[in-house]
Amino acid sequence: MPLLPRKGILAIAAVIDIALHARSGPVSARALAARHGLPPRHLEPVLQALVRDGILKGIRGPRGGYEIARERKQVTAEAILRAAGTVDEDEIPTQNGSRLLSEVVLPALAEAEKAFAAALGRINVDDMTLAAEAQRG
Repeated sequence: MPLLPRKGILAIAAVIDIALHARSGPVSARALAARHGLPPRHLEPVLQALVRDGILKGIRGPRGGYEIARERKQVTAEAILRAAGTVDEDEIPTQNGSRLLSEVVLPALAEAEKAFAAALGRINVDDMTLAAEAQRG
């Protein structure tokens, strides 16, 4: 059972890819999509969401593309997931009439979600980029 939706994993991969390849200039959506075996139109909504939240900076023009908008250590996996629309604060389902759900199940799941969000908050783009660079040798 995957804990993260595919869109969220793709958003994290896109940000790491951009961190790896943007040193010589912005990374185009086309190049990014090609490296991940996706059509560019599939990535655009995710990239635009990341731009809106200030994680990426979009650069227009023929040599345009995307760059990381902040210091890599400041961008966490949780922030990327939230920007991509895969994590919603206070998204706790309610069920009227069920004490078991409201008093036992939901509080237990809320604690697990807090722990998971805290763990994601400790994972930053800089650490993941350094790990990816080490893999490339």
